Amino acid sequence: MARRLLPEWAPQSGVMLSWPDPDTDWGPRLHAVEPVFLAIARAISRFEALLICVRPQREAHLRQVLDQAGLAQAPIRLFAVDYDDTWTRDYGPVSVSEQGRPLLLDFRFDGWGGKYPATRDDAVNRALHAAGLFGDTPLRSLPLVLEGGSIDGDGEGSLLTTRRCLCQAGRNPGLDQATLAAELKRHLGVERIFWLEHGRLEGDDTDGHIDTLARFCDPATIAYQHCDDPHDSHYAELQAMAAELARLRRANGRPYRLVPLPWPAPCYDSHGRRLPASYANFLIINGAVLLPSYRSPASDRLAAERLAACFPDREIIAIDGLPLIEQNGSLHCLTMQFAAGVYRP
Repeated sequence: MARRLLPEWAPQSGVMLSWPDPDTDWGPRLHAVEPVFLAIARAISRFEALLICVRPQREAHLRQVLDQAGLAQAPIRLFAVDYDDTWTRDYGPVSVSEQGRPLLLDFRFDGWGGKYPATRDDAVNRALHAAGLFGDTPLRSLPLVLEGGSIDGDGEGSLLTTRRCLCQAGRNPGLDQATLAAELKRHLGVERIFWLEHGRLEGDDTDGHIDTLARFCDPATIAYQHCDDPHDSHYAELQAMAAELARLRRANGRPYRLVPLPWPAPCYDSHGRRLPASYANFLIINGAVLLPSYRSPASDRLAAERLAACFPDREIIAIDGLPLIEQNGSLHCLTMQFAAGVYRP
């Protein structure tokens, strides 16, 4: 059995989360965002182990927060480590299978093409591995810059991504699309790469991460962020993206089943800046799917109904995503799952 990128719905041994503190970009909004992180921790720890990275100076505070929330006995482990930001999806290790055994890939993280400091983020995976948290699972560090939120796999050899993000000059200068495709196939064990040309969200500073746009739910299903308002600035791009998705074919030649996720009411920050609200940024865990909600009752409810139909064997748990998108990301962006057999609490 060759190398294979594991889909998110494959069995997991745990999930990784990095906690916010006053010295991160969350500082001015910590009072609003820390309860959301706590809700995420509570939901994940109901179903599987949770590893929380925390800056050393905040570890005592976090233990107190978890204790006051009744989570002192939950399957949660804290690991004191320095990091630049909390978007764990983009610097956490990517799980693949090689010869039937798990392998972790540690791609370089450069702050989304050099936009933000990332040196400490880029060292987190090696610190976790050196501490023995991955047991005997190898961690392979690679020179290629790649963020976990920029790729999604169907478990059958197909990879979904956006050309605008992966081919952005700041990430891997000197590598063209063909060379990137060859590297992705070699490292991830995929056979087909779907490069979306369309799809964007205002307020997104990742150059178009796929995990805010379209996601595999099973080998035959893609849920995607739909826009049905022709007066909205996103309409043309998301309609064009939907048409691209309709043209994709599975390895067996059949089209994917496409599930449009509703368009939430526009969200803005206190300065009137449009925020990147997307229901596609859901997190699949053992037994549940965590879905961001945006205090938009009708679309929140419809998004939950449509994802419930995609995941009939998993509980759908809504998490308030509005405080999260103040920093341009949501649930999936904050977390990274470990494949079965990887994480050793």
